[in-house]
Amino acid sequence: MKIAVLDLKGKETGRQVELSDDIFGIEPSEHAIYLDVKQYLANQRQGTHKAKARAEITGSTRKIKKQKGTGTARAGSIKSPIFRGGGRIFGPLPRSYSFKLNKGQKRLARRSALSQKMAEGTLTVVENFNFEAPRTKDFIEVLEGLGLNNKKSLFVLGESNNNVYLSSRNLKGSDVITNSELSTYKILNAANVVLLEGSLEGIQETLSK
Repeated sequence: MKIAVLDLKGKETGRQVELSDDIFGIEPSEHAIYLDVKQYLANQRQGTHKAKARAEITGSTRKIKKQKGTGTARAGSIKSPIFRGGGRIFGPLPRSYSFKLNKGQKRLARRSALSQKMAEGTLTVVENFNFEAPRTKDFIEVLEGLGLNNKKSLFVLGESNNNVYLSSRNLKGSDVITNSELSTYKILNAANVVLLEGSLEGIQETLSK
């Protein structure tokens, strides 16, 4: 499929680029997207939660009451989980929430997310640009030109560009990444995805495997 290349004012440059139907025109796999986003969010969790079990509570181990005949639950010591201040029975332990996902599945998820954006009409291709120095005002002008100043946007660069990245860093709704950092979560988290011309080759090469 072909898509028009826009300039920084949001107007067509008269050029078109060829996008692979295998990446930008497939039937989205909802399940692959779900798994990839679930893995991303699971990897963000620290998993440092910890509750004290009865062996870790500081206190006496004296038998509180006789074993039988009291009419209540038996208790070995004040650390018993049936008492206030006693140990937690099935409390959380530090653990990793990450899980394995096949590379092919992750690539399918990214292709599905890009195809979804393409079908919605929220994916645009813009000519390569650069700033002489990091200035937030310059990046705001780009957003206004593309009609994205009040929307969550994701800009995908072909290679690392410090001036563009630093110009966008102070804006809450904008994210600037390189094509190697592209993830399903970031694509779906943005209302509009802006691909620079220089990023297309890398994206298509990575996702066509």
